[in-house]
Amino acid sequence: MTKIASLIFVLCFPFCLSAQVVDTTSVTRKSGIKPFIVPAAFIGYGIVAKSDNFVNRFDRSIQRRIHTNNPNPSELADDILRYTPAAAVYGLHLAGIKGKNNLVDASGIYVLSTAIMGVSVKTTKQLTEHIRPDGSDEHSFPSGHSSTAFASAEFLRQEYRDVSPWYGYAGYTVAAATGVLRLRHNKHWFGDVVAGAGFGILSTKAAYLLYPEVKKLFKGKSSSSYTILPGYQQNRIGLNFSASF
Repeated sequence: MTKIASLIFVLCFPFCLSAQVVDTTSVTRKSGIKPFIVPAAFIGYGIVAKSDNFVNRFDRSIQRRIHTNNPNPSELADDILRYTPAAAVYGLHLAGIKGKNNLVDASGIYVLSTAIMGVSVKTTKQLTEHIRPDGSDEHSFPSGHSSTAFASAEFLRQEYRDVSPWYGYAGYTVAAATGVLRLRHNKHWFGDVVAGAGFGILSTKAAYLLYPEVKKLFKGKSSSSYTILPGYQQNRIGLNFSASF
């Protein structure tokens, strides 16, 4: 019972955070919960697929058809692709194509999104203890790679949807490819990937609502500096963001 209660809290965590902003800004009142319906449905599908039902059987049949029998599949493509949409935001800025926010604010939103997603996903993995298809560990649900990829894709879409919707389409295509690779490498069930997409999208949407309030906490500081650098650690590629106030 304690685990179930804790899991419900984790799944509602982004909603609880964004609700504070919805109550205090007229813009978010207009949007309401509509933007969160699809990612919440994705997470719901993943939860339902964990039980012994027709959804679970469908889930397993997809995984069996997609995964390969390669005993040592390379996961380098998975690691790179999950960050590609977010990296595209910085590349477009450097190319002079301006997005919704300046680079500092965009970085702050992405860091906040990653923090929300990281806490939610890691806690859910620990609570559910779902075994991976290859039996390597009990951290299958939800897919962390998929969460990162779809958070990254939603970040790209939000920043450049007013420039062209094709940026968003491209980002989500890359995110979907990341999910397929996780299935192909036998690391996740289909429901893990779908739920991971929900966590990622939800985290980024919540970050865009929360960021103006977070920014107010640092407003009025006399000086600030930001550093954004690519990083590579323990066979993982990513972006390192640091700020001093």
